[in-house]
Amino acid sequence: MLEIKNISKDFFGIQALKNISLTLQEGEILGLVGENGAGKSTLMNILFGMPVIHETGGYQGEILFDGKPVIIKSAKEAMDLGIGMIHQEFMLIPGFSIAENIKLNREPTKSNIFSRLINKKLETLDMVTIREHSKTVLQEIGLGIDELLPVIGLPVGHKQFVEIAREVDKSKFSKVKVLVFDEPTAVLTESEAENLLQILKQLAHKGISILFISHRLDEVLQVSDRVVVLRDGEKIAEKNQSETNIIEIAELMVGRKFKRFEAIAELKPQIEDITILKINNLKVSMPGEYVNGINLEIKKGEIFGLGGLAGHGKVGIANGIAGLYPASGEIQFQGKPLKLNDPNAFLNSSLAFLSEDRRGVGLLLNEPIDFNICLTSFYIKGRFTKNLLGMKILNQSELDEYSKKIISDLDIRCLGPHQFVRALSGGNQQKVCIARALTMEPQLLFVSEPTRGVDVGAKQKILEILVNLNRRLGMTIVFTSSELLELRSISDRIGIVHHGQITDILPPDAPDVKFGLAMSGIKGVVQ
Repeated sequence: MLEIKNISKDFFGIQALKNISLTLQEGEILGLVGENGAGKSTLMNILFGMPVIHETGGYQGEILFDGKPVIIKSAKEAMDLGIGMIHQEFMLIPGFSIAENIKLNREPTKSNIFSRLINKKLETLDMVTIREHSKTVLQEIGLGIDELLPVIGLPVGHKQFVEIAREVDKSKFSKVKVLVFDEPTAVLTESEAENLLQILKQLAHKGISILFISHRLDEVLQVSDRVVVLRDGEKIAEKNQSETNIIEIAELMVGRKFKRFEAIAELKPQIEDITILKINNLKVSMPGEYVNGINLEIKKGEIFGLGGLAGHGKVGIANGIAGLYPASGEIQFQGKPLKLNDPNAFLNSSLAFLSEDRRGVGLLLNEPIDFNICLTSFYIKGRFTKNLLGMKILNQSELDEYSKKIISDLDIRCLGPHQFVRALSGGNQQKVCIARALTMEPQLLFVSEPTRGVDVGAKQKILEILVNLNRRLGMTIVFTSSELLELRSISDRIGIVHHGQITDILPPDAPDVKFGLAMSGIKGVVQ
């Protein structure tokens, strides 16, 4: 169905891809893995005709689709051929409803007196059919949400479901032959991801060929027929699913022996019997996130994990406390009331928040790395400033020195502190978000989905950073994640959120069944 021959691509002298070749058979699922910056997204952008490819000089090599040579110069040409794609960063129109995004450019219409008498182009949208199709596909993928809700304000997990719903709907009503899934499960819980993997298998059974890109290597091996590994823009290996394992794939990706990140939390926590954060009856109005009366106490010096299924409220807790969405209730930080619905009060209280939505909330994409790192601390804490004629201005030399150090510490792969953030891979953009939060030097750090779209090597680095901040510097961390394995690997306690409330608080070594029951809403004894 698809053959990619000797594809090479450079961006202004930087080689992103070097003679990549691969094939994809009809009805096959091909896993494509590699670290951030390995070239996966660049290769898919070439396949989907994204403008960034042709605006930067095009590429070398050949693509054969259904046995015929093709040069795909736009996303429309790709879709006309029968290629669909879920991008790592969401391609949704915020002001449109979920249903309108699902049916975009494929809207069913109905005739009226004007279209019959004058021109067929005067037909109007068939909103009844649009709603019916959208509601059906949302139910199929397990997202019970009103299809007329606007996309703007939805949590990232729900946005991901909308992207998936759009492509599944295409497979039903359009001539889709190849579907590309670029990190579709990055913000989904294990059970939600499992549901998606079953959908992928069903699509492949219908003859649709699938390219599946994911940093969750267990999922890649579970669903793929073959796995292709990229490293530094080159194809390193190609393995049949039955002939490899997670450790081998991880080592091929990073080019070194791989140590599982479950073992990194070896230092003992220095938890004090002091409540640093007390949450009483917290309610948050965040679209798609149901926070309805959270009661919780966080101890000084601990890593407290928050888990649960998408839409039940785990993501909304930090967003509400940080003042990004309307909230009510009582919050006490270090024994003092914290004003809700006021981001300035939050930032001025030695608190920081790493948002799950790095592009929408966490970054200024058209600004350089150093500016993104310093922005909040510059305005809130007056860092990186110097006096000039009684005015505080940016101390660029101090910022350069600091930026270079934190870029090295976090292994942000870039050309330097003055490179624009938009040009970075998704994983390196996430590291810039972390650098920005750390620059605030918080006593308590809220971290939401910090490893979304991050490769296995960078994921280990990020989790190690969080552990070191906690164990060595005594920083209290509230860590929200859709991956239970992550939560259990570094958290001291884990609160499971169901239907807007804490169902249970469990130690990380609690039996799997207890976590499963808590996520299902079966209450235990909250400790």
